Amino acid sequence: MPLGSVSYAFPYDASSWTSQEMGNWLPGIRSPDTEINPYRDRVVARARDLSRNDGWINGGVTRILDNTIGTNLKLSASPDYRALALRFGIGAFDAKWADEYRRTVEALWRGYAENAGRYNDAARQLTVGQQFRLAMRHKLIDGESLGLVYWMDDRVGFGGADYATALMLVDPDRLSNPNQQMDTRYLRGGVEIDNHGVPIAYHIREAEQNDMYLAIEANTWERVEREDEDGWLRVLHDYDRDRAGQHRGIGVFTPVLAHAKMLARYYGVELQAATIAATLGTYITSPYDPKLVQDAIAPDDPALEELLTYQSLRAEWADERPAMLNGARIPTLATGESIQSVSSAHPHGNFEGFTHEMQRLIAASIGLSAEQVTQDWSKTNYSSARAALLESWKTLQRRRDEFCLNFASPFYATWLWEAMDRGELPLPAGAPSFIEARSAYARCSWMGVARGWVDPVKEKAGAVMGLDGCLSTLKRECAEQGLDFEEVLHQRKVELDLMAELGIKPPDWAGEVAAAEASKPEEPPKPQ
Repeated sequence: MPLGSVSYAFPYDASSWTSQEMGNWLPGIRSPDTEINPYRDRVVARARDLSRNDGWINGGVTRILDNTIGTNLKLSASPDYRALALRFGIGAFDAKWADEYRRTVEALWRGYAENAGRYNDAARQLTVGQQFRLAMRHKLIDGESLGLVYWMDDRVGFGGADYATALMLVDPDRLSNPNQQMDTRYLRGGVEIDNHGVPIAYHIREAEQNDMYLAIEANTWERVEREDEDGWLRVLHDYDRDRAGQHRGIGVFTPVLAHAKMLARYYGVELQAATIAATLGTYITSPYDPKLVQDAIAPDDPALEELLTYQSLRAEWADERPAMLNGARIPTLATGESIQSVSSAHPHGNFEGFTHEMQRLIAASIGLSAEQVTQDWSKTNYSSARAALLESWKTLQRRRDEFCLNFASPFYATWLWEAMDRGELPLPAGAPSFIEARSAYARCSWMGVARGWVDPVKEKAGAVMGLDGCLSTLKRECAEQGLDFEEVLHQRKVELDLMAELGIKPPDWAGEVAAAEASKPEEPPKPQ
């Protein structure tokens, strides 16, 4: 083959610019910040518009939130006692200490996160769980979650708060370069970085940029350092990184915004066409000459009298010959007249198939099954439903884990520092300070909403088999259903004790040991 041939010049078809498919497809190579930051506001505005006005997008957001955060995330503290023991040489850091520490931390956190006065929220409006849900919503639509951690010690004590640590959620729109200046080497979309790309400060407007009542504040920026000098975290910024060197995020609907908008427009066009067809669906044809009607417009035309006579005959005909059926009047026609109807071709014959395919595209992009987006399970059997839910569950679990790693856990660690400094946690003698072993003390996981069952009988039986075969644990099985295994065991103990007190024979779920204990004959009293 000649060296100058086209095939030799383009060893990969994807690199060709001469083919019909590739000739006009010449996207440029740009940095992630250059691709996102200049166009971020426009993309976010469009995503928000669809989330407000498009039922499918709004429903997709709700499904993701309900399957990742729900109404609350339950803390499961798990301090790394082995690392603490090895690093600091303190044998008291053992499993027994870790269990006591975990129970104490979780109890204190529940009181803080669900405080009736909402002192965990700088604005005193939401619980921690509700704050996490709103932060996750911002991440899905806007592409990022942003929060500021405040130290509000004036609220502690007589102010009503138990802790000074408080979280304020911030609309990501307020994070931007001061005075809308272009990005620089050390300032990217409001994020100030160092030579290694480490965020060191965030520039945040004091009000929303288009808030007409706060025009001065909307054009005033505050520089907030990421951490204090002692390492206390002040800014939480979570977004999905698609490329190295990225400093702002994009929403999950960005790849399908154009498709979603076209689908919404298609729905509108079909609805309008169907409405017009229904409104003009029936008309009456008359044998009267249209030319004669036109000529009769002139008042001195003799045809006018003939037209009026015809109209009088039509009225008399209808009045004298009414036809009724079950109280409803049936139109009666004069001689020569007939009723014609317009058959509506809308929705189009391919309407359902086309819209379903578009919904599948949206579902694939955001990591849900088509059934979860459409809420139509009529064509789904057990196997296909379970396969779809298992696949979507992986994405939902990953979304929740990443949010917890980047937002929930750092905020928990910030609160935990205060609780430890106040001496509320059980620590052995010589234990290091929080800042010396922050990662080991603050190690945790989060339990979200229940995964649920497609077929409870089959799946519960499988869970029991996994426990019997040592392939799972009670903690894991309970966590998948949004339950705390300790609460389950304590509740079971309460129920068994009450059954014994009331003389009720325990059911099969009580287990063979409990049933055997209940069936033992009472021992005679021992002689004194």
